[in-house]
Amino acid sequence: MKFDVAIVGSGLAGLSVALHLAQTRKVVIISKRSLLDGASNWAQGGIAAVLDSADSHEQHISDTLIAGAGLCDESATRFIIEHSREAIEWLIEQGVPFTRDPKAELGFHLTREGGHSQRRIIHAADATGHAVQVTLEQKARSHPNITILEHHFAIDVIKSDRLDANVSTPSCVGLYVKDVTTGKVMTLAADHTVLATGGAGKVYLYTTNPDTATGDGIAMAWRAGCRVANMEFIQFHPTCLYHPYAKSFLISEAVRGEGGVLKLPAGAGAGAGKRFMPEHDERAELAPRDVVARAIDFEMKKRGLDYVELDISHQPPEFLKEHFPTIHARCLELGIDITTQPIPVVPAVHFTCGGVVTDMFGRTDLPGLYAVGETAYTGLHGANRLASNSLLECLVVGRAAAKHIEQQPKQKAIPLPAWDESRVTDADEEVVIAHNWDELRRFMWNYVGIVRTTKRLERAQHRIRLLREEIYEYYAHFRITRDLLELRNLVDVASMIVESALSRRESRGLHYSQDYPETLPKALPTVLSPPPR
Repeated sequence: MKFDVAIVGSGLAGLSVALHLAQTRKVVIISKRSLLDGASNWAQGGIAAVLDSADSHEQHISDTLIAGAGLCDESATRFIIEHSREAIEWLIEQGVPFTRDPKAELGFHLTREGGHSQRRIIHAADATGHAVQVTLEQKARSHPNITILEHHFAIDVIKSDRLDANVSTPSCVGLYVKDVTTGKVMTLAADHTVLATGGAGKVYLYTTNPDTATGDGIAMAWRAGCRVANMEFIQFHPTCLYHPYAKSFLISEAVRGEGGVLKLPAGAGAGAGKRFMPEHDERAELAPRDVVARAIDFEMKKRGLDYVELDISHQPPEFLKEHFPTIHARCLELGIDITTQPIPVVPAVHFTCGGVVTDMFGRTDLPGLYAVGETAYTGLHGANRLASNSLLECLVVGRAAAKHIEQQPKQKAIPLPAWDESRVTDADEEVVIAHNWDELRRFMWNYVGIVRTTKRLERAQHRIRLLREEIYEYYAHFRITRDLLELRNLVDVASMIVESALSRRESRGLHYSQDYPETLPKALPTVLSPPPR
């Protein structure tokens, strides 16, 4: 199969690139599950943008730089924020049903989240990602120039030096893709390939991410020879619903933005019902996520708690039902009435701030290969992502990548080597995959969590080395399955996270080390170069 552009991933980053290119290019979207199964569809809070005259680019940039703890790339931050309004206007043109407010300048309600000095979060109630994804999905499905391959798993990119070993500067010429339903592996040629596979939350035991977040794009780019940066900065969302039947359900930052307070639960003894955030930070519940997550972690460990409570029951019931209908309904299903009761919450892995090194056009180190969204490292998020900047990055960099691709000449189709399964057999014991998957996620949670030590990181590194050998040997001898491919990607990403964390001998943003609690005077990104293959 031959396309002008192959896009791996169907979240906001992938769909925005596809829709911007579809007028001039033949595009294929490769989604390993259905089109709506990614993290974008789960996003609750909204999209940060300067949409009110009381706000300014400088204020939004300043808030981002402060949250990023000195590690944001200022030029990238400025580029993305200065293009924020046109990104939102494009979504409005597509028909995204944002929550309206007739009193607001633009006519849409703006909320405020932790780390923001102004109300600048445009949203569709508390299910913004779903509203955006459904709107763009319908556009993509109906466009004649967009082919959609659902339940197809991208295995690896194909480099031109695979065709000719004498190529001095290899480029990306396509990729191998497994049809999950039939088991067949197809060779897909493309002038340009865009990795938009999201983050790697499933490398940890507890995460707000969907099951698709297995770091596929980051691992593929790494194996293809691209640099990866700042992988130690894993954002833990402070407030994931604590309930045995509530898998990965996020309680939006906007709940705290609209007055929700964090309190100690009944199990805290004499401190039960006490609000604790003001003791940790003067910004209290509106401090950036890393501060709030560490404060909750501290209180839970100090008092032996399973969770803390987020209470917004002092707001009128009508207000809560209007602003948080999804959260209200889901909690009610589980026996929690947020209009009268606090919500039990715990921190959980939420966002991968690092990723594949790119420029503002999404270009990676490998010509012809782009990365957009959570897969990429543009420098916007620094050591900690400011709330609701992630969807903005998908939109702005996605559009810039599409424009850059449009400026490139079309290539002639060249024959690519077929996938070779001649030396592998069907796996005899797939329990090995399940066991390794569980072990990896457990020790990453225990050893590479919110608070780290060098000893725990070294233990994790040792276990990863052994697991990686097992997984790669399994990969070499048996036919691939989706579970094996995801495990292979996760162990690669886990290795990058630990290597990055060990190399940062300070505490900054989302990376807190008990062995190096001080922050160094100069902030430098952690850039990993892959070993030669």
